[in-house]
Amino acid sequence: MNKKYKLKIKGGKELYKWSVEKIEDFWAAMWEFGNIISSKKYTKVVDDLNKFPGTQWFPDAKLNFAQNLLKYNDNQLAFIFQGESMKTARMTYKELNIAVAKLAKSLRDMGVKKGDRVVSYIPNLIETPIAMLATTSIGAIWASCGAELQSSAVIDRFSQIKPKVLFTVDGYYYRDKVFNIISNAKAVVEAIPSIEKVIVVQYVSETKPDISNLPKAVHWEDFISKEDVKPHFEQVDFNHPVYIMFSSGTTGIPKCMVQSGGGVLINHLKELILFTDLKRNDIINYITAPSWMMWNWLISSLAVGATILLYDGNPLYPDPLRMFELIEKFKVTVFGVSATYLHYLMGQNLKPKEKYNLSSLREISQTASTLSPEGFEWVYKEIKEDLYLNSISGGTDINGCFATALPILPVYSGELQGKALAMKVQAYDEEGKPVKDIEAELVCEAPSPSMPIYFWGDDDIMTKYTTAYFDFYKDQGINVWRHGDWIIEHSNTGGITFLGRSDATLKPSGVRIGTSEIYNVVEQLPEVTDSLAIGLPDNQGNIEILLFVQLNENLKLSDELEETIKKTIRAKTSPRHVPSKILQVPIDGIPYTFSGKKVEIAVTKILRGMSVANRGALRNPESLDYFMDLKDNLQ
Repeated sequence: MNKKYKLKIKGGKELYKWSVEKIEDFWAAMWEFGNIISSKKYTKVVDDLNKFPGTQWFPDAKLNFAQNLLKYNDNQLAFIFQGESMKTARMTYKELNIAVAKLAKSLRDMGVKKGDRVVSYIPNLIETPIAMLATTSIGAIWASCGAELQSSAVIDRFSQIKPKVLFTVDGYYYRDKVFNIISNAKAVVEAIPSIEKVIVVQYVSETKPDISNLPKAVHWEDFISKEDVKPHFEQVDFNHPVYIMFSSGTTGIPKCMVQSGGGVLINHLKELILFTDLKRNDIINYITAPSWMMWNWLISSLAVGATILLYDGNPLYPDPLRMFELIEKFKVTVFGVSATYLHYLMGQNLKPKEKYNLSSLREISQTASTLSPEGFEWVYKEIKEDLYLNSISGGTDINGCFATALPILPVYSGELQGKALAMKVQAYDEEGKPVKDIEAELVCEAPSPSMPIYFWGDDDIMTKYTTAYFDFYKDQGINVWRHGDWIIEHSNTGGITFLGRSDATLKPSGVRIGTSEIYNVVEQLPEVTDSLAIGLPDNQGNIEILLFVQLNENLKLSDELEETIKKTIRAKTSPRHVPSKILQVPIDGIPYTFSGKKVEIAVTKILRGMSVANRGALRNPESLDYFMDLKDNLQ
């Protein structure tokens, strides 16, 4: 920046300040620094920054998303695949380019063209990104669901966008059990008449799986072209759709958020190159699945030329330190996790550095939920004392981060390092005024390239889009993106602490409390493996906090343990945080989305006598049965 614009920026905070004051200049520089390949370079960065939503970025540029992810074509490994079982595979960049070109030809030959939708219902295999890259090389639009989703949840998503092609698989492994999903795929195909072809990957079967009962199905090996073909990348507008991402669907039919190829590309390059400091010689892994936007984010690591370790299965099986075994084995340098994963290891008093050689590991990237200050300390104490803990937060909505890390800034326990470059983030109070050092709503005051270009099926005036993000402060005459996260921006460090979803905050005595404030305390107790807090009105209309705890196996919630939990919460937070009632849930009894987020709202709805429409949107839908039974007995 200093060289290009003749500036004298010193340090990360000054860089951020400049990036939000000169948003156009920042993204122009990011285009060059990210080495974006285009057939037609832009002449204009943005049409109108005040048009929010609806901003057009790089409106006259033409490029291809897949071409930018396949700029490397050599013998370096692009992928290492490791299944939970002994199954493993590898693929070089050269082999990846060949496979993508062949699959793209087959898709073109069957009639897939620019703008068509191609979807996958498949685990975290190498074939999944090959299918995505082949799809986007044509200019078609990609959407995916992991194989762990129930068919009803897949139908809720894919039926809205009318896909032409479905990629699926014979099954997947989880805790050494085989889950066959051919019958699930059959239900999806029968429910969505637009699907013309089903391409089945062999994973769990020893021989080619029987697909005779699956309509329109063909084996991957029989579908992919046998010819030697050169890659062809359809050149499309910067704002041409590349991904349709789905909201969790826990409170209604999932929203279909359409994101542009150029917007996702330039934003991922910013986050991978600058925030993650990813290099060509890195080996990066994220515990994720194709149902979660972190899969899309991880696959964009190809644009940097790094090697991606794809893991499919339970990361805690057959041993809780399984992933650290793989870090040692494959010399992983960047390891991506959720806070829930780290809190579990911490709660079990595990010490990865004592069992494995983690000399290759230089960075842990953490997201999905809030990591407690004690979690930060545990990482440095028990994993590695000189790594970079990169805590990030954003959302599926933007396929990226609002708050994130910058490797040239210090890391403070319990805080994300700061706001993402060129993201004009603030913490707003209920009157729409920027505040610091108090709990408030996360908002973004200016557009960014990876924000959705529209919702699939929305009307001409984008009613669903504006309702989702822009209505919250409309009565105050303020037009900002309100994301729905409850945060504190710290004036002394510039860091940000996340307190949970703002629509799940608790209000005992009218005081708003972030649920993570409770989780960060109670989940440190050695007896507690997980927890969930909600607010319910009592007979006088006051909000009472109910805390549900999952305990270590064979433990029962005693009066003594209940009192210990309350005393600990009171001592480490405040009397207002103390729950009125504590209840024990069964093992795996805390409901989660597929992206690792606790589902407070669905539980609240059940206990208030309301229905939850989309159980299939949960990773563990059977967990809701406990709350359904509880509803009738709860006074």
